[in-house]
Amino acid sequence: KNDDGRHRSFDMANMPALNAGAAEGAGLGIRFLKHLARTRILLHIVDVQPIDGSDPAHNAKAILGELKKFSPTLAKLPVVLVLNKLDQLAEETRDEWCQHILSEMQWDGPVFKTSGLMSEGTKEVVYYLMDQIEQQREREVEDPEYAAEIKAFREQLEAETREQTIAAKEAYRAMRKAQREGGLEDDVDDFDDDEGDEDEDGAESIYVRD
Repeated sequence: KNDDGRHRSFDMANMPALNAGAAEGAGLGIRFLKHLARTRILLHIVDVQPIDGSDPAHNAKAILGELKKFSPTLAKLPVVLVLNKLDQLAEETRDEWCQHILSEMQWDGPVFKTSGLMSEGTKEVVYYLMDQIEQQREREVEDPEYAAEIKAFREQLEAETREQTIAAKEAYRAMRKAQREGGLEDDVDDFDDDEGDEDEDGAESIYVRD
């Protein structure tokens, strides 16, 4: 709550299915990238012990790379890194493994260590995000020049995202057509041709309040 007792809140959107190649239309992650244009902060949650045995640092860098390829403007948004599922690591190796991930990523931004299963460290993430968002909102109100910069940034981001989404969808459909013609069907669904379902394509919206 604020000092005056009012609850504080913000919205979060979960972007599933984002994988390597999404910016070129691989997989379905491109469906959700357009929602990122609405955000103020990117919360990048990294599984410290992937079930497939892959390297978490490599996975994290791949996703950040996809975002940059999809939209250089999008990549300029502040990113908060969350190293999650610490409960899957032995206590005596947690710090060392987390430091390995950060070193491999060459990460120098804000980072949190959490266990969603055990609800450890999650409140700290929420409070940090709330503070950062409120600071941005307040500055926009108090500083007209900053507000104008943010408005221009968001307009550029939305235009860039819209353009890249269309291009990636076209690439995806061309790939699927080639697969069908070559008899190489897979289990991936086609994009829905309805462009009006922007809030109904699987991105999960979460309302957060303290």
